[in-house]
Amino acid sequence: MKSLSKTQLTAGSVLLLLIFAAVWQWGPTAFGVPEFVLPKLSSTLVEGVRMFEVENLWLHIGVTALEVIAGFVIGSALGVLIGVILGLSPSTEAMLSPYILALQIAPKVAFAPLFVMWMGYTIYPKILVAVLIVFFPVMINVLGAVRSVDPDMVNLVRALCGRRWQIFRFVEFPSAMQALFAGLRIASTLAVIGVTVGELVGGDRGLGYLLVYGEGQGNTAMVFVAIAGLTVIGIAAYAAVVWLERRALHYVPRAAMNIA
Repeated sequence: MKSLSKTQLTAGSVLLLLIFAAVWQWGPTAFGVPEFVLPKLSSTLVEGVRMFEVENLWLHIGVTALEVIAGFVIGSALGVLIGVILGLSPSTEAMLSPYILALQIAPKVAFAPLFVMWMGYTIYPKILVAVLIVFFPVMINVLGAVRSVDPDMVNLVRALCGRRWQIFRFVEFPSAMQALFAGLRIASTLAVIGVTVGELVGGDRGLGYLLVYGEGQGNTAMVFVAIAGLTVIGIAAYAAVVWLERRALHYVPRAAMNIA
């Protein structure tokens, strides 16, 4: 089967976007859906302009984006650190894994009100919820990658009188890079979810706060604008990870990297 060119793929993607926009614009009217249930695309765009002028939308976008970046970076760093430690020490994993698993199983929404009680209506509870959500997938990917390193490569470095840190630097960590970036891709989207949960529970700024505010006002268009803003932030975070992956793993064949 002949593969499509990049131009054809782009044209197809744009066509799907136009179809989606057309359905959103004229679909509610065609099916008799009231504006307060599903506002038209034009109404949502008008509300977005109003929010930029009146509601200081840029401020809310900036706050949410800052929280997402902070939660993603801190959670990913902790995931890499703990994943490497557990991967290199099976006994440490056996001792800590029940507690890490319990932390992962516990619903993060339940932690959000507790963090708000501890830290108040600041950005810190939102960042902490994002850290909890981001941490686990990164940690699991790194742990599995470190454990699956080719033992022959490790023995080769040892035969060359390589020290323990050299084995990690030249064999184990490079071997874990692909799995690490796979975890970072997932984490980049989960960070947005974590921050949104924190803002929904206890926020006075941010797009999650606007979701709650729009719901309370019965302003469905405002809710859609906030959702669109969160979606854009998530796409930007994912694209940043993909860009970094291309630069860091430029030596890996594109098909093997499976980069969109």
